[in-house]
Order: sequence, then C-alpha cells, then structure tokens
Amino acid sequence: MTKHTAMKTPPVVSQQAWEAAREGLLVKEKATLRAKDALAAERRRMPWMAVEKPYAFEGPDGKASLLDLFEGRRQLIVYRAFFEPGVYGWPEHACRGCSLGADQVSNLAHLNARDTTLVYASRAPQADIARLKKRMGWEMPWYTITDSFDADFGVDEWHGHNVFIRDGKSIFRTYLINSRGDEAMGTVWSYLDATPLGRQEVWEDSPEGYPQTPTYKWWNWNDNYEAAPDKKWAEVSDAGEAAFRNKDD
Repeated sequence: MTKHTAMKTPPVVSQQAWEAAREGLLVKEKATLRAKDALAAERRRMPWMAVEKPYAFEGPDGKASLLDLFEGRRQLIVYRAFFEPGVYGWPEHACRGCSLGADQVSNLAHLNARDTTLVYASRAPQADIARLKKRMGWEMPWYTITDSFDADFGVDEWHGHNVFIRDGKSIFRTYLINSRGDEAMGTVWSYLDATPLGRQEVWEDSPEGYPQTPTYKWWNWNDNYEAAPDKKWAEVSDAGEAAFRNKDD
C-alpha cells in the first residue's frame, strides 16, 4: 500500500463562512477576467507583419501553400506539433505535450463559423500523420512542413500557435502564443482571443470597423451552422444577455 504524506488542508467551515470566502476570491477572479479581456483587446491592436515568402506544405490532397491552409477563411491559426523522427514517441506517437494539447482541441465548427481555421503542422510524412490521427481520434487538419516555416516563425525548437490573417491573397502574421501560453489553448474562446478579430461580438473593445455581431446570436450546435437563424434561440439569447447586463461580470 502506498503511504501518502499527510496534507496540511484548509479549515473546514460553515456554509456561510465558505460563501464569504468564495465571494472574496470571486472579486479577484473577475478582475483577472477583465484583465484577460483587456489583454485580448490589446492583442487585436498588435501591428501586423507581412508574410512575403511562399511557404509549401504537404496535405492529404497533396501540395498546399500557406494561403491554402486558410481554407478560404479570413483567419488562420497554425499549431506547430512535434511529430517526426527524433521526437520522443516516434513513430507511434507525437510529443506527449503536443498530444495532450491535441486532445483538448474543441469542435472546429465553432471556430469556422467565426471565419477562422485551425491547423496542425509537423515534419512527419502525411501517411504517418493520417495513421496517428486515426489512432488518437484527432480530426483537425494536419500538414507536413517542407521548408523553413517552423524556423522562420519561432517554432522549430518548441511548440507554439502562430496566428495569421489574410486580405485577399496577402497574408500577415499577427501573433504567437507559445510555452506555457499553450496550456490554455483548446477552447473556442482561447483560440478566438488570440486572433486579430477576436470573438467578433459587440461587447468587445475592438478597433473601429472590425466585424462584430450580437452576443450569443451566432452560437449554434456544431452540425447546424448551415441552417437559417433560429427565432427561438434569438429569444433565449436576448434573455441571457439582459440577465448578464444586470450582473457585475
């Protein structure tokens, strides 16, 4: 039997005392949330860097350019995952940390509905990537890096999410999240908060002219985004928005 070291636990208190302690901590949590919103707003005002070099990838359907990775959408997030010879776990597995991150990726339909594409990129051949995705149950698009993309964007020796936006065929790099910043990635909100257009909801502090729609209205089931707007959901979301306006959130 394993012997556990005795833990010095917090005190056990009444419900009233517990509620008071929770309310005290909630003040700090709300301040942290507002600080995160402010940081995302600042991120939306980051300068853009033009991407002028033509990068080449291999995908399930053959050769692909960086522009192809957008899949016609306006924003692109590229996560550099380590799956290739020399990486611990090869060839059965990708890096354990990158794999843990891949397990957290939420349904991509919601990102796509905000004109945003998420892809993974590694140096493993496509046959190995397809085998790994099937084994692990991953569904994100996953490309093979064939040139200096990883070195040029700071992810040749460590993982990271590079964020891009396009204007027609012109591509711009807008942000990089790496190291412990990657721990928070995986939700729709963490991805959108990393992008130059953000969540694209009216409550956000975004530069003039940025696309924004009413809060909650665009939310949908992941298999229902092609359907016409639902009047019942509009009523429900109106009530939800009114309720939250009356709270100090």
